[in-house]
Amino acid sequence: MKKADLAAALAEQAGSTRRRPEPLPPPPPIPATGAERAEAAEATYRQPSRDGTAPITAHFPKEVRRQLKGLANELDRTMHDLIAEAFNDLFAKHGKAEICPRGQ
Repeated sequence: MKKADLAAALAEQAGSTRRRPEPLPPPPPIPATGAERAEAAEATYRQPSRDGTAPITAHFPKEVRRQLKGLANELDRTMHDLIAEAFNDLFAKHGKAEICPRGQ
C-alpha cells in the first residue's frame, strides 16, 4: 500500500486543481467459486515439511488441550507425537495398520 501524501491530501481538501492525487490500484479480485479459491490457496507458500500431509482438526474443551500439553511436557515429548501414538493405538484396536508417523 502506498504511503499517504500529506501535501496531496491538503491540496485536495483545499480544492486545488494544480495537484491531483494518483488513483489507488484496484484490489485483486476475490475468487468466486470453490475451485478458484482452491487454486488460489495452492498458489500460496507451503512449508516443504508439510508436503504430502493434511491437517486434521477437532475441537475439544480447553482442559483437554491443557492436559495433553502437560502430559507432553511430563514425558518430554511433543503433542504431535502423543496424538500420533493415540491414532496408532486406535488403528491397532480396530485392526488397521499403524501408519501415523511419530517423532516430528
